Amino acid sequence: MNRAARVSKRFITKTKKKHMNMNSSQAKQAKRILEAAFNEEKQLEAAEAAAQLKEKWSGNLDKVIRQPSGFGGIAVPPCEPIMGKWFRQGDLGFIYGPRGLGKTWLGMFLGRRCAEGADSMGALAEWKVAAQRRVLYVDGEMTLDEIRDRDNALAINPGAGMFYLQHEALFHLTGDVLNLVDPVTQTAILDKCKRDKIEILILDNQSCLFHGLSENAADAWDQVLPWLLRLRRNRIAVIIIAHAGRNGLMRGTSRREDAASWIINLSEPKDPVENQSGTSFVARFVKNRYATETECPTLEWTFLKPTGVPNAKMQVTWKNLTPLQQFRECVEGGMTLATQVAKHMGISPGRISQLASKARDEGWLLKDGRRYAINPFYTPPGWGEKIAAEYLAKHGKEKA
Repeated sequence: MNRAARVSKRFITKTKKKHMNMNSSQAKQAKRILEAAFNEEKQLEAAEAAAQLKEKWSGNLDKVIRQPSGFGGIAVPPCEPIMGKWFRQGDLGFIYGPRGLGKTWLGMFLGRRCAEGADSMGALAEWKVAAQRRVLYVDGEMTLDEIRDRDNALAINPGAGMFYLQHEALFHLTGDVLNLVDPVTQTAILDKCKRDKIEILILDNQSCLFHGLSENAADAWDQVLPWLLRLRRNRIAVIIIAHAGRNGLMRGTSRREDAASWIINLSEPKDPVENQSGTSFVARFVKNRYATETECPTLEWTFLKPTGVPNAKMQVTWKNLTPLQQFRECVEGGMTLATQVAKHMGISPGRISQLASKARDEGWLLKDGRRYAINPFYTPPGWGEKIAAEYLAKHGKEKA
């Protein structure tokens, strides 16, 4: 109990004893005197705390501020690569796209492969896993059965360091509900990650896990950003799954993107998988701090689980797509305006105009005002030679 509280308690006790001997005017005056003394005591305590904090920070700055030559004596461990060149320890990354396209499938797949270690991604060199990591996947939307079934379908090594904090299981076992806007919950998860040596934290998804957070208000992100920065300083990488808005961009304030190392946009492919046991999507980096577009190309992913086979594993395949290929697929699919293609691909209309100029130079794109169309008379380079070679291969011997 601090001094102000002790004074207040003594006054209340004393006032009760003397209340019968005081008139109302005397009692009010005594109360005003005490309140003034109490406020003065609080001001002195606040001033003392501020002076201590100032002295602490003065010492911190004297210890840390140096000339470049002095940084050699500070042994800060480098952030190790987690996956390819684009994903490192302590990163903040986002995966976003329309509802039902495959965000959770991709998030769980990446988490599983990081937990299972090197070479688990197979021949996908751009996304090669550097080493085995401990992963905590926080689910706020799916049912427990769905999470269990999907993990079983994706797992190569079920005993690897993959852990789940699942909202239905939490409520069933404790009666509590996750809200990652709550500072107490944030601290508890950070402490749990440190105790269990978790290196990757996947949050699926922003809408379900951050209750009461205004998506469009930039200042509201201040309720979450300090926690994300504490995770970063502890070398814990965070992946947040988010939804796309009607404009095709990530829903909510763009301030979230400032601290992000990378952002992956998911869009529908030209020929989507029409199967309840799988999905397909195009994954493209719209922000990538460490790698170029050549080093991390756009990929078309297909997740397909054989039907009628008990405990069947999910078959995951991928292929590279250049931006020009994506652009062509959009035009072939009936998109005629730059704004339509830009929304679908998650890039700016200016970038679409650049791709259109290249396509016109190659000869396969026509432009009528603002509208694009495929040139019906276009033949790709070498087309004539290819047809002649095929004809000779089939009919050459007959002529001889």
